Amino acid sequence: MRTGILARNAAVAAAALLVLTACGGGGEDTGGGGDAAGETGGGERQVNVYGTDGNMGNALGESFTAPGSLAGMKGTTPLTDLGSEFTDRLREIDPNLQDYNYAGETYDAVIVTALAAQAAGTNDANVFKAFVNGMTVGGEACTDFAACLEIINNGGNVDYNGISGPLSFTDAGEPAEASFGILQFGEDNQLDEDATDFVLAGDSANATSDEGPAYAAPGATSEPLVIGTLLPLTGNLAFLGPPEVAGARLAVNDINAAGGVLGQPVQLIEGDSGDASTDTATQTVDRLLQGGVNAIIGAASSGVSLTVIDRITGSGVVQFSPANTSDQFTDYNDNGLYFRTAPPDVLQARALSDLIINDGNNTVGIMALNDPYGTGLMENTRENLIAAGLAEDSIQTLTYDPQAANYDAEIQQMVDFAPDAVVVIGFEESARIIESLNSQGIGPQR
Repeated sequence: MRTGILARNAAVAAAALLVLTACGGGGEDTGGGGDAAGETGGGERQVNVYGTDGNMGNALGESFTAPGSLAGMKGTTPLTDLGSEFTDRLREIDPNLQDYNYAGETYDAVIVTALAAQAAGTNDANVFKAFVNGMTVGGEACTDFAACLEIINNGGNVDYNGISGPLSFTDAGEPAEASFGILQFGEDNQLDEDATDFVLAGDSANATSDEGPAYAAPGATSEPLVIGTLLPLTGNLAFLGPPEVAGARLAVNDINAAGGVLGQPVQLIEGDSGDASTDTATQTVDRLLQGGVNAIIGAASSGVSLTVIDRITGSGVVQFSPANTSDQFTDYNDNGLYFRTAPPDVLQARALSDLIINDGNNTVGIMALNDPYGTGLMENTRENLIAAGLAEDSIQTLTYDPQAANYDAEIQQMVDFAPDAVVVIGFEESARIIESLNSQGIGPQR
């Protein structure tokens, strides 16, 4: 099923349009802009600015001191309505949490891994990998590890409906449908929680019909399930680290409070993924493998995962990412050992393009960092915008080097194109790009 924007009320939807000034002004036709851009009372064009999961977090706002620098900027991220009970429990793990991005997906990745090992009767990843997809379809519904464990111990099959959504994995080990949050920044450059809405993208009919092998007889083992984490404590996705780490820790706490896996407490070994500009992930993976992990939760960055996936799966260990969205993983030759709770870019692109179209934009400029995540989401968004009726020449796409000294050339291309909407697909460097957009009069600064 694919839904449109679930606006809480018309006033919020109307207020969501981001006002920013473009070059030109007066009553002149600046070209490229449609009715969505409109004009202010002073004749200046109005443009909408959008972000995605790599930058739509409160950490982005910390880079700006002037009020309104991000005001009204909207975007998408895989997110469900987590509820105060879950977020309160996350804050017990980490009282300093600013965002909850991918906390639910990380929690669910740990829970599904543990359930698969329990159902298989072993911590051997080469055995329990065949049970992973089946934990999310077909059986008796359960929403927490304790309830699912009871079903397994009573001889039943489980269908885990997670914190991040129904999951319903495909044969490729990824969600067939997913919930996305439509987020918006306020005048204080922080996300306005009252303006957050949720949409679904994808189709549960695409979920696997294979519930996996018959479950092993309930019993205990002398070998504990050991889970490692490969999450961004440093690098350009470090703002995602705290909620993901909190999600993993909370999941392990819940599993062990329910009796653990196969009668043994789950062990957690934490590690830093860094980003694609370093070899931090490789060093961490080597340490985790030497520590005897059966599964590794991570990485967050698709680019980072592509540097270590062969090393992990080639060692007979499950890799389970809570945040990889690149389409490259759907058909990757991973020996059946790679899974993700994050939806692939093709699903986020649907949610993002729906948002852009529903806001009435007729011309769109997309700036994406040049890596598997950025280029994949950019191309999928472009294809969805064209499928929704935009002409090919009404969309301009460009990629950039996240390590570049400046983005003057790329910003000038956006100025010259004068679109109704600008989409920035990036990580922490998005702050510098938006600052440059503001300086040229085409950023979120009101």
